[in-house]
Amino acid sequence: MSGLAKYLLENGCEVAGSDVCDGKYVQKVKKMGAEVHIGHSAGNVPEDCVVIASTAIRQDNPEMVRAKELGLPIYHRSDLLAEISREGKFFLGYSGTHGKTTTSGLSAYVMEKAGLKPSYVVGGIIPELDTNAHCQDGRCFAAELDESDGTIVKYVPNIVVINNLEADHLDFYKNGLQSILETFEEFIAKMPQDGVVLANNDCEATRKLHSHKTVTFGLSDGADYQAKNIEYNSEYTKFDIYYKGEFLTDLKIILKGRHNVYNSLAVLASLHQAGIDINLVKPHFATFTGMGRRFQKVGSAKGAVIYDDYAHHPTEIKAALSSALSFKDKHVIAVFQPHRYTRLKNLWDEFLNAFEGVDKVVVTDVYAASEDPIEGVNSSAFEADLEKKGIPCKYVSGDMKAVAKVLFEELKDDDIVIGLGAGTITALGKELIALDKELSEVAG
Repeated sequence: MSGLAKYLLENGCEVAGSDVCDGKYVQKVKKMGAEVHIGHSAGNVPEDCVVIASTAIRQDNPEMVRAKELGLPIYHRSDLLAEISREGKFFLGYSGTHGKTTTSGLSAYVMEKAGLKPSYVVGGIIPELDTNAHCQDGRCFAAELDESDGTIVKYVPNIVVINNLEADHLDFYKNGLQSILETFEEFIAKMPQDGVVLANNDCEATRKLHSHKTVTFGLSDGADYQAKNIEYNSEYTKFDIYYKGEFLTDLKIILKGRHNVYNSLAVLASLHQAGIDINLVKPHFATFTGMGRRFQKVGSAKGAVIYDDYAHHPTEIKAALSSALSFKDKHVIAVFQPHRYTRLKNLWDEFLNAFEGVDKVVVTDVYAASEDPIEGVNSSAFEADLEKKGIPCKYVSGDMKAVAKVLFEELKDDDIVIGLGAGTITALGKELIALDKELSEVAG
């Protein structure tokens, strides 16, 4: 939502809105001229505006109720993004269960650094650019396309990357993966005749999508764009890219993990398909440090190094922890904030199997994200089941300040702490660092 607000502000629109709490995203749009209220109230709604809401906003929200009373036009955030994407630029969309924020952000970043002046709206802050949206006069528009609520069918990109597909958002997709595949089939069918679907050839689900527009990428034989001769080391990852069996280029990235080979390969392939000179963008892949909240180092406390990650699906947690476990001779503590009761219920067993290899798991209260509790689905029960698997585990209730206080007491200088989740867990690092500062001041 903040990215869309920024895009409108850059186009001279008057923007107002509200959020449940203050934060860096609120401050950024305020600095650009938006009027932002903290807390939802009927009085926040002007009498002559267009209302844009996300799926997280319920129909009984006081601002939604007031907007209906006033007879104001109400649109979903996807309607606004779709409208922006129709402004005549070459539209690059990045989608899939995992990796869409990183691929859309990486695409925007390398085009920006190459001087191509892209426009973009992505789902996280691009650290080097310090923004998640920008409107410029270049040829391309890059955007993250969210499938969580089915609204992906509203977009008509020239090129779409489908990183992977897995069962998720089962509160919306009642028939699981089958419902997701049907939604993507509908989405693909609306693309232009000369459109390109860049699908992951190594993902069983994406291989089930049927389209004459499909071009594949992957690490295994048979992909149109294939990464070969992958060399992982502590400082960087290098690999060669072959297109239709012929050497295309080599690529160097500083992102960790096999999943980031896929992400980088997908972006390079999408820009190649868009007709962009890959020699212009190639050098900048090696300077991209990753998106905000994607295994992002936030500081240290009592000598322990703290990372923050948006991972809230079992596959994403495994990928984030694979990066943490690459640090040898370190004690890895995963702090897990389950996101939504429905996700925890539907993927319970998958979550239980996502923490192998870590030394300890701290489970916080469920971040409801506007959902009502489900009986028997809670962090205490999850802790008990995780303990049965032989993984040292501790449930800590309360807000992030309370969680940080308990965790801080046990921290040692060989610890790696990684916060995992899409909710308030992102404040954990800040709270731990504040406690460390207090301790230092007392000692001083």
